[in-house]
Amino acid sequence: MDWGMANRMAQLIRADGHCLFLPIDHGYFQGPTHKLEEPRKTLEPLLPYADAVFITRGVLRSSVDPQNTKPIILRVSGGTSVVGKDLANEGLTTTMEEAIRLNVSAVGISIFVGTEYEKESLLNLAKLVDEGEKYGIPVMAVTAVGKELEKRQARYLALCSRIAAELGARVVKTYWCEDFDRVTRGCPVPVVMAGGPQVDTELEVFKFVHDGMRKGAIGVNLGRNIWQNAYPVAMIKAIRSIIHEKATPAQAQKIFESEKTGKGRAGKTHTSRKAAR
Repeated sequence: MDWGMANRMAQLIRADGHCLFLPIDHGYFQGPTHKLEEPRKTLEPLLPYADAVFITRGVLRSSVDPQNTKPIILRVSGGTSVVGKDLANEGLTTTMEEAIRLNVSAVGISIFVGTEYEKESLLNLAKLVDEGEKYGIPVMAVTAVGKELEKRQARYLALCSRIAAELGARVVKTYWCEDFDRVTRGCPVPVVMAGGPQVDTELEVFKFVHDGMRKGAIGVNLGRNIWQNAYPVAMIKAIRSIIHEKATPAQAQKIFESEKTGKGRAGKTHTSRKAAR
């Protein structure tokens, strides 16, 4: 691995081999998502506890202080929306030159295996990898499922993750699922977890994060499960304890409860949990 690539990977993945990525890129297809209407206000209290931020160039420039940030994973695919015909019909929206200009640590792209636009999304990944390898910038492939949430099963996610690795992705972001070790065993590059199933309590989030770590994930890329929580700082601290301190779900729950006052709170929100992207 070239020095530049190795250096950027080291920025993303901590010395313990684990990572906590915080995605706030949801607006690229959802618009002003609940609790992400003002990205700067959402991100600032959480930034100290994230290892990297997954973000679009527009929000990066408008909402992140260049003198006080964390490593950036730049979202470079898009072109579709929740009101459009098909979320899978994405293209590349940002050049590698722009990524270099923004001094990012990695770029991220969604792939849509099994859809009408499978070929296009996979060729987009391959093209991006070619450009990334040229400049020493790692590519994170996101195994997107669009609106078809029933695809979050081990057989499908293992297929997607392996294909992404075969095409040259340095990191794969995929959903947690039952039998998650089947996904990680078949993927020869690091795997980070996106959200799991829709759950109703923080403890259930801690349980699937802990399970995924036990079964081979190196970390998480969780957004809504953190910043849509009524206590987002408490939530990210608790999840960080699982990732970097090997806390159990019960221990993480205790951390969450102890942090629920003061800085742990950031306004009111719904109590239900939705799976993060």
